[in-house]
Amino acid sequence: MAVLELCRMGNPILRKVAQKVDVAEIQTPAFQKLIEDMKESMEHYGGVGIAAPQIGISKQLCLIEFDGDSSRYELEQEQPLSVFINPEIEVLDESTQGFWEGCLSVPGLRGYVERPSKIKVSYIDEKAQPQTLIAEDFMAIVLQHELDHLFGKLYIDRIKDPQKLSFSEEFDEFIMPTLSEENY
Repeated sequence: MAVLELCRMGNPILRKVAQKVDVAEIQTPAFQKLIEDMKESMEHYGGVGIAAPQIGISKQLCLIEFDGDSSRYELEQEQPLSVFINPEIEVLDESTQGFWEGCLSVPGLRGYVERPSKIKVSYIDEKAQPQTLIAEDFMAIVLQHELDHLFGKLYIDRIKDPQKLSFSEEFDEFIMPTLSEENY
């Protein structure tokens, strides 16, 4: 396994729609190694999700994993490692929830983003099996954030109020102490 270099905001691959993955490719040793390398990279950089464009690969592939013991987020839920290939998203509840998001490809910043509170994602997993997931709360936020990477979007594109963009250190010092757990 290997830790892969991250692409940061400004790299054109982050603004392109990623290529769909051929189902026959999924169970090849090279693709399975890519998944392992992405997992190791996500852990190394301290993320709860990572998308292939973030490591310079234009494929519709992202991983998400987090636990309730995270020092970065105060969570009551966990998400075991989940692999999403060629995902399609459907909004199930138009009401929004807001969260101060950060991103491995936009280091040192946090921004307040409002996203639909309940979604359904149809995708293929790492065993080339079709799956469907209904997500709410933090998982819905993380999933929409990661899927945005597959379609050339960054969370900063979704910030409605530019005054709600902050450097991470200032966020920790000035903003986080004023937040309730629902919108951290």
